[in-house]
Amino acid sequence: MKIDQLETPVPVIDLDRVEHNLVKMQAYCDRHGLKLRPHIKTHKLPVFARRQMELGAAGITCQKLGEAEVMADAGLSDILLSYPLIGPAKATRLAALAKRVTMRVAVDNPVALDTAAAAAREAGAEIGVLVEFDSGGKRTGVTSVDEALVLAEAIVAADGLRFDGLMTYPSSADTARFVAAAKQRLGGAGIEIRTVSGGGTPNAWSQHEIEGLTELRVGTYIYHDRATVGAGAATLEECALHLHATVVSRPTETRAIIDAGSKSLTSDRVAPSVGEGFGQILEYPDAIIERLNEEHGILDLSHSARKPAIGERVRIVPNHVCVVTNLHDEVVTSRGGMVEATLPVAARGRTR
Repeated sequence: MKIDQLETPVPVIDLDRVEHNLVKMQAYCDRHGLKLRPHIKTHKLPVFARRQMELGAAGITCQKLGEAEVMADAGLSDILLSYPLIGPAKATRLAALAKRVTMRVAVDNPVALDTAAAAAREAGAEIGVLVEFDSGGKRTGVTSVDEALVLAEAIVAADGLRFDGLMTYPSSADTARFVAAAKQRLGGAGIEIRTVSGGGTPNAWSQHEIEGLTELRVGTYIYHDRATVGAGAATLEECALHLHATVVSRPTETRAIIDAGSKSLTSDRVAPSVGEGFGQILEYPDAIIERLNEEHGILDLSHSARKPAIGERVRIVPNHVCVVTNLHDEVVTSRGGMVEATLPVAARGRTR
């Protein structure tokens, strides 16, 4: 089947572009002595996770236990959970994973540390722990080296836990300053920092410039999107996932409706310097997807010299591709304009 015979809206993945992106990132990490631990939250597909491992990844990163469970079931055996785990229910599930695969977790507080310790005791298996610190993202992460030291000492003292090092997101110039101070402070306490794990596709190609970084966690790079293109991390030609949609209405000369709304496209915006609206239409770059309802994408055509006709198909580069993947039960893979397969998005919707 040709791609243009697919019913819309549908996310279509170009396998040649995926391979290009995977090889390019692995080569970058190899060239600069960085371990690559790709984040699967973008693609959520075991087949791609296995390909990342075949190319040389040190392991994978998952955001939620549900994603890790799917990946472990598919044979992935070295998993970092980069999201805080809190409470007995999470400890039981982490323990079940630790009994069958190598597990690492990130913590930034004593409650998360207690959860990891409980899981290690229940599993009878060692769990690696990274202390997460804030590099300016103002999300999770300790904000001082003193806090990092307290957690590191508690990890070293806990049965069944192994202190692996530090983690941050997104890594930046502030990362190097924190790591330098942490190495001095923790080193003085006899604690070695073996791993410093950073992340973020938008600034991935400069990660080797961050002193002390040993590992890179990136996810969006497999597909890329409008945001990473806008950040200079990719070109439009490297964007591997396009949402195909159909123009279903033209109420006025300057307004069109496509069959892809908020159920298909992310509501995330990009920086104004990158563009307006909820994605870039490749065939009509001056058209703006100005509004999303559940089933409707409303296009402003007032700045587009050419106008799409009813029934015309368009390809959209999403603003944030990770969200789009999670909105769809299935994705279509393609090569050379032909459909290769329809794949269930195995780890979609795993919010716990």
